[in-house]
Amino acid sequence: MPWSKDNAALVAAEPGSALTVESASNYTFAMPSGKYIDDLSVGETFETGGVTLTEGAIIDFALVHDPQPFHVNKVAAAESIFGGLIASGFQTIALTFRLFRDTGVLTGTNLGGHGMDEVRWLAPVYSGDTISVRVTVEAITPSRSKPDRGTVKFRYQTFNQNDVEVLNLVMHHVMACRS
Repeated sequence: MPWSKDNAALVAAEPGSALTVESASNYTFAMPSGKYIDDLSVGETFETGGVTLTEGAIIDFALVHDPQPFHVNKVAAAESIFGGLIASGFQTIALTFRLFRDTGVLTGTNLGGHGMDEVRWLAPVYSGDTISVRVTVEAITPSRSKPDRGTVKFRYQTFNQNDVEVLNLVMHHVMACRS
C-alpha cells in the first residue's frame, strides 16, 4: 500500500514493518495535477501536513543508511551530545521532500532535479517529534533550450511540533511548463 496521510504509519512504522520493494511496486502514479512552472510565482509558499517519527522508524532508517550510535543505540545516544536518540539528517531530508510531494504541488509536473544547496541541520529531531514543512518559491528559470520545462528553486524549511526550525535547504526542481 503506498504512503498517504491515511496510512502514515508506514513512515512511522515499528521495526520490520516499513514499506517494502514488493508493496512499492504496486504504487500508481497520477497524471499531471500539480502546479506547472507557469502556475508558480516567486514568494509563493506551501505548507505541509506533519509526520511523527517513532523510535523504530529512526532506528530502521539509520541501520540501513546512517548507522551512527546516536541514531541506532539508545544508551549511546543518551550519552551523546544530543542526550537521546535522534533521526538521521538524511531521514529528515527524505521526509521533508516526501511531505512536500504529498501536497500534490509536484504531482505529474516535477520532472526531476538539479540538486540541493545550503543544507543546514539546525536542531536535532528526536523520537516522538512531529515535523512539518514550509516550502517557498525563490526563483523560476525557464529553460532556454527546452521550452517544455524550467527550473524552480524551492526553499524548504522543516519545523518540529514546537515550531523550532530543524532543517533548511534549497532544492532545484525541473518542472514542466503548461504550454
